[in-house]
Amino acid sequence: MWNRLEQRELKRVSRRISGYGPGQLPAPDQPAGTDLLPQIKHIVVLMMENHSYDNYLGMLPGRGDGFPLGPDGEPEVSNPGAQGESVSAHHLDSTIQVAETPAQSWHATHLQWADGKLDGFVTATQQLLPDKDPTRAMGYWTEHDLPFYYGLARTFPLADRWFSSCLGPTFPNRRFLISGTANGLIDDLPMNMADYPAHGTIFDQLSAHGISWVNYHPLAGGKTGLRSALRHRRRMLERRLRSLRSLSPTSLAQLGKDMQFTADIYPLGIGRYMRHVRGTQQFFEDADHGTLPAVSMVDPDFKDYSEENPQDIRKGESFASEVVKRVMHGKGWASTLLIWCYDEHGGYYDHVPPPPAVEPDGVPGRSVLSRATWQHAVLRVLAPRYVKNAQELDEGPKRYDRYGFRVPAVLVSPYARRDYVSSQVLDHTSVLKLVEQKWNLPPLTARDAAAVSPLDALDFDHPPAFARPPELPEPALRWGSWQAEV
Repeated sequence: MWNRLEQRELKRVSRRISGYGPGQLPAPDQPAGTDLLPQIKHIVVLMMENHSYDNYLGMLPGRGDGFPLGPDGEPEVSNPGAQGESVSAHHLDSTIQVAETPAQSWHATHLQWADGKLDGFVTATQQLLPDKDPTRAMGYWTEHDLPFYYGLARTFPLADRWFSSCLGPTFPNRRFLISGTANGLIDDLPMNMADYPAHGTIFDQLSAHGISWVNYHPLAGGKTGLRSALRHRRRMLERRLRSLRSLSPTSLAQLGKDMQFTADIYPLGIGRYMRHVRGTQQFFEDADHGTLPAVSMVDPDFKDYSEENPQDIRKGESFASEVVKRVMHGKGWASTLLIWCYDEHGGYYDHVPPPPAVEPDGVPGRSVLSRATWQHAVLRVLAPRYVKNAQELDEGPKRYDRYGFRVPAVLVSPYARRDYVSSQVLDHTSVLKLVEQKWNLPPLTARDAAAVSPLDALDFDHPPAFARPPELPEPALRWGSWQAEV
């Protein structure tokens, strides 16, 4: 039943997306869907939330491009404040973050970038969140705070030039991960999420060629079902209704990150939901038994375990450690590649300027006020505070011609190279490139066509260096104490 419904949904999707030109396959002499990397049977993507490379791994000694350190071992970086004060990078004394601080909107991120000077991290908070602590953007954590992450980055290949895909917040960057474009989205407001990219998503390509995929995420009771699918369908309908009454004071007051799992960043039908969405506990069971699909997207609980503020980052680390360890000690480890990364920097400082990037397509960024409607004209008079807030979120150039800030990324596989740091420029569309190279699929946009895959971190010419899973440090908080909540 669900398979037939999914096929009908895919036919509707195929009518909405344009075709692909010839000669775009990684191996043009082979049909699309051909497995070109048989050593890897399972690709697992674990994308957490909102931390820069320096914020988490800047103090990792002797490995990767972390903070420049002075003779005293402290970072030699700072940012000016609005009154000329200097705020140095400093260790944060608690792993519990502060709500809404630092800022991570499209506008804030462009202010932080400051045309490549990277001197707007303090002043962005002072300008956009004047009642918040502007020094937190310069804060960082160390191995004492995040022992598992430091052990992971010290053991497996570390990518110290993995950039988020655009200078923006969560939703646009997660869209790049699965479609190679933000499709014009520049904020996290759900009213703009009823669209679909011109060439579809990587999930469309996988389904079209019979390649298995699942998006795992926390579910009540740990399992999906028709009730969960209908709840998801209702949420999508509410999202569309918000689009119709865009920017009413009531709807703006209720807005938040309306996303439960990454595939939800574009409309997903009930058939595809039932076929490809599973609970976190199912992921652990599939990893244990070696029955993971070809592509797994693993999402944390975005409310408590994703590491976004105001969460305790140790809880997210405990979840990620369980995901990694279950993969390493599962029956499918011998043919698995897991990628641990972050969607964006969360407003935290990084000292490496994001380089220019290939624009994915001809879709310009659009703000919530980009449409000149009579409702918006009325709202400017009747609800100026809401309009001002929305405008502040989305100010800045509406292009995708530059990467966002660096984020932590590590590649975990038995084929991983020992003592290796990848310093080639990577971004979230590098995951698309990897999937396309493995199954001989065409690129979705100009961005993933130009992307570099992280295959340099793997060695298929010699016996696997990590055939026997290595021992990794325990996280600061043990997963068992939190498991019942997820």
